Amino acid sequence: MDHFWTRRDFLRTVCACSAGAAFLGSRKSWGKGPDNSKPNIVFIIADDLGYGDLGCYGQRQILTPNIDTLAEQGTRFTQVYAGSTVCAPSRCCLMTGLHTGHARIRDNIPHGIFLQPDDLTVAEVLKQAGYRTGAIGKWSLGNPGSWGVATYQGFDYFYGHLNQDQAHFYYPDYLWENDKIVLLRGNRGGKKGDYTHDLFTSKALTFIENNKQHPFFLYLAYTTPHWSDYDKNSAESQVVPSDAPYTDRDWPQVEKNYAAMVTRLDTDAGRIVDLLKTLGIDKNTIIFFTSDNGPSAERLHDVEFFNSNGPLRGVKRDLYEGGIRVPMVVRWPGRVAADRVSDQIWAFWDVMPTLAELAGLPVPKEIDGISMLPVLLGQEQNDQHDYLYWDYGHTRGNYSQGIRTGDWKGVRNGPGADIELYDLSQDLTESHDRAEQYPEVVSRIERFMNDAYRHSPDYPIRVPESTGRE
Repeated sequence: MDHFWTRRDFLRTVCACSAGAAFLGSRKSWGKGPDNSKPNIVFIIADDLGYGDLGCYGQRQILTPNIDTLAEQGTRFTQVYAGSTVCAPSRCCLMTGLHTGHARIRDNIPHGIFLQPDDLTVAEVLKQAGYRTGAIGKWSLGNPGSWGVATYQGFDYFYGHLNQDQAHFYYPDYLWENDKIVLLRGNRGGKKGDYTHDLFTSKALTFIENNKQHPFFLYLAYTTPHWSDYDKNSAESQVVPSDAPYTDRDWPQVEKNYAAMVTRLDTDAGRIVDLLKTLGIDKNTIIFFTSDNGPSAERLHDVEFFNSNGPLRGVKRDLYEGGIRVPMVVRWPGRVAADRVSDQIWAFWDVMPTLAELAGLPVPKEIDGISMLPVLLGQEQNDQHDYLYWDYGHTRGNYSQGIRTGDWKGVRNGPGADIELYDLSQDLTESHDRAEQYPEVVSRIERFMNDAYRHSPDYPIRVPESTGRE
C-alpha cells in the first residue's frame, strides 16, 4: 500500500506535532469537553439493525425508549451510510477511514483477508492523544495468528468474537479476551447459559468503570439483531433468552424474538448511559449509536413485518438505500445540539477523521474520510464529499457498485450492466430510474465509479465472459 501513508508515517508525524505543539491550532478547542478535558468516546454499533427499527426513525411496534432518548438529547442524522452492505468491509471502512474501493477488506468472502501492519486504525490514532482503547463484541478484521486482531490494531483491550462466522452464534463455546480463549462453560453440553450480548454489556460497563479517570474510546460492536446459525427454519434464527416484553403479542415467534433482541440492545444502551451519569462523566462523553448495514432478509424474520428498512428500498447485500443507509444518533451534553435532526450526508469512513479532530489530532492524510466534527457541533460543514462510493460481491459473480453524489444515486448491478439513476430528493424509494433523462449525470457517476475503484488482488472481480472486460 505504498500509495497510502502507513500507520508509521502518521504516528511519527503525530509525535513530532506533539513535541512542537504544531497541531494545537484554534480548532483543537472543538475537542474539549465541558470540563476542558478530552471527551470520552463510546461508539455503539448494532448488527443488521434496519433504518426503520428504532422509534426515533419511525418504528411503532418495537420499543426503543433509551435510544429514542439519546436522539432527544442529541442529534439524529437521516443521511448517514455504512461502509458496506455487509459486516466485515463495513467495519474496515469504519476503522481505517477508507471506502471499499480502497480498503483492505472489501467483502465477507474470500475469508483470510485481514488488516495488516501498514493499516492505520482509529484506535491507533486516538492512542496518540492518550486514550485508553477497548473493543468489545464482533471484530471481523483478523483471526488469531494474523496481524488483524484488535490488540495488534491499536486496542488495549479486546473481548468478543474475532471471527465473524463465530459471531453467528449467541451461545458459543468460547470467546476471546485479548489473546486468550475464554471458555463459556454455561454453553457446554448443549446448554444455553451464557448469552454473548449480555456478556458484551457486562465487559463494556467494566471497561468504563476501569478507565473513568482517563480519556477512553470504547468500540462496542454488538451482534444483535443479526440472525444466528442455529436452525434457520425455526425461531432460533433470532435466538434470545426471553421474548419479553412481547410474549403476549399475536406475532410469529421469530418476530417476537427479533423485537426482543432490539429492545434488549436498547436496554443495555440505557445501562451504559446510566453508568456514565453515576460516575459523573456523562457530560464529558460523546456517544454514537449506529448499525453496520441494513436489515437482513436471509432468515425467517420478515423485514416487512416491522418495516425494518423504513421507507427505503433494499436490504442487506443491496446497494440500494435500504442496504447501506443506517441510523446514526450522536449525543454529547452541552456540545452536540439536543433534539436536532440533520440531513448532512456522511459515511463510516468519516468516523476516523472526525474522532481524530475531536481528540485534537491532525486528520490522517490519504484517507477517504472528512471530519464531520463541525456539523456535530452545530457549525458550518465546509468540507463535503464529491461522492460516496460502495461496491460489493467481488468474487460472488454479482459485483455491484453504488455512488451518491449530491441528491443523485447511481447503482450498477453487475459488471457492464447499465447504471440505474435515482433522484433521492424526489424518489427516496428508488422507484423511478432517470438514467435515460439524465445521461450526463450517468456519465459523471460512471467516472466516479472508475476513479473510486483501485484493484486489489485479494478481491478479483468475477466478470461474465460475454462483457469482454477484465
